[in-house]
Amino acid sequence: MKGTTYDVARIREDFPILRREVNGHPLVYLDNAASAQKPQVVIDTLDEYYREHNANVHRGLHTLSEEATTAYEEGREVSRRFINAGSLEEVIFVRGTTEGINLVAQSYGRTHLQRGDEVLITYMEHHSNIVPWQIVCEQTGATLKVCPIDEHGQLVWESFEALVGARTKIVAFAHISNALGTINPVRRMVEKAHEVGAVTVIDGAQAAPHLRIDVQALDCDFYTFSGHKMFAPTGVGVLYGKKHLLEAMPPWQGGGDMIKTVSFERTVYNALPYKFEAGTPIIAGVIGMAAAMRYLEEVGLDRIAAYEAELLEYGTRRLQEIPGLRLIGTASQKAGVLSFVMDVAHPHDIGTILSHEGVAVRTGHHCAQPLMDFFQVPATVRASLALYNDRDDLDALVRGLEKVRRLFA
Repeated sequence: MKGTTYDVARIREDFPILRREVNGHPLVYLDNAASAQKPQVVIDTLDEYYREHNANVHRGLHTLSEEATTAYEEGREVSRRFINAGSLEEVIFVRGTTEGINLVAQSYGRTHLQRGDEVLITYMEHHSNIVPWQIVCEQTGATLKVCPIDEHGQLVWESFEALVGARTKIVAFAHISNALGTINPVRRMVEKAHEVGAVTVIDGAQAAPHLRIDVQALDCDFYTFSGHKMFAPTGVGVLYGKKHLLEAMPPWQGGGDMIKTVSFERTVYNALPYKFEAGTPIIAGVIGMAAAMRYLEEVGLDRIAAYEAELLEYGTRRLQEIPGLRLIGTASQKAGVLSFVMDVAHPHDIGTILSHEGVAVRTGHHCAQPLMDFFQVPATVRASLALYNDRDDLDALVRGLEKVRRLFA
C-alpha cells in the first residue's frame, strides 16, 4: 500500500466490522477517539496465537513458551521502531495510556517530588492526565498548576512560558487533545520544560493512530499510548521512558518476572524493561499490537495524516453548513476530531438519533470535564476520524444531524 494513491475503499476492506449494518443502516463508525476498529490482520494474529502458540513467556523451556516469548519480544522491537526509541530497554508494556501515566506519577513523581515543587498540565487534558498528578501532589505536597487555553482550544503559549519556572519538576500534556483534536506544539513544550530541568510526560493516546511518532526527535522523557485506539486489542499499550530515568526509578508493582532473586530479607529487581512488567504480561495484546503497528507502517503514517487532514477539512465545511451547530475546538493545528453542540437538542439526544441511523459517535464530557466547563457546555457530540473513514461517512453524519433538526425544530 505504501507509495501508492490513498485508496480508502481498499483499506475499508481490511476491517470486517465495516461490512455490518446497525438498525438497518450501513455502519458509519465515527467513535475512533474512544476505540478504533481492528483490521483482519490483527484479528487473524490473535486467532493464530491462541490456536497455535498460547503459553506464558520468559518462564518455560517448552516449545509453546519459546514461541510465545519470541513473538512477544518481537512485539517490543516493532514498538521500539514504531516510536523510534533508542533501545528495547526503553519500551515498557502497560495496559494503556492510563497505566503508563500512573506508573510515571507513582514511580518517578512520588520519588522525586516534594513540598514546594510544581507539576504543570494543561486545561485540555484527559482525566487520565489530571487525576494521577492530583494524587501524587497530595502524596508529596507538590502543587498542580494548569496552563490555560484560548477560545479555539489552543494552548496559550505566553501563559505556558510564564508557568514553567524554577519550581516546575514535571510537565505533562497531550500530544493531541481527545476532546478537541488540537495538536499541541510538543517539541517546543519539551524544550521549554528542559530549560528549567523539568521532566516531560506526553499522553500520546490520540497521536499514535494518526501521526508518525519519533521520541528521540521530540526529546521527551516519557511518552505513552494505548493499543486499542490504534487498531490493536484493548488492554495493552506502551510506555517509553529515557533509559537513565527508568533505571533510577523504583518498581511500581511487585510480583513475578520483575525480579532477579527473592528472599525474605531482600529482593533484587530485574533489569529493564522487565523491572516494570510484573506478573504475566498482556501477551496476546502485545502480539496483536505489533500486527497493528506493522499495518500502519504498511499504509504509511504520513499518508494517513495527509488523508485525514483532507477529510477533516471536508467534515468541518459540511458541519458549518448546519444552522445552529457550534464547533468546539477550532485550533489551526488539528487532528481528525469534530466536537460540536447544536442549539435544538442535547448531545445525548443527538447521539441516540444518530445511532438509529447507523452512525456511531461519542457524546458526553469525553473524560475532560474541566474542558467542558471552560467552553460552558455540559457535553459535546464528538465525531472522530480514522484511516478507514470517507466522505460518505461524513455525509451520513450530516444527514443524521439534519434529521435531528427536523425532529426538534
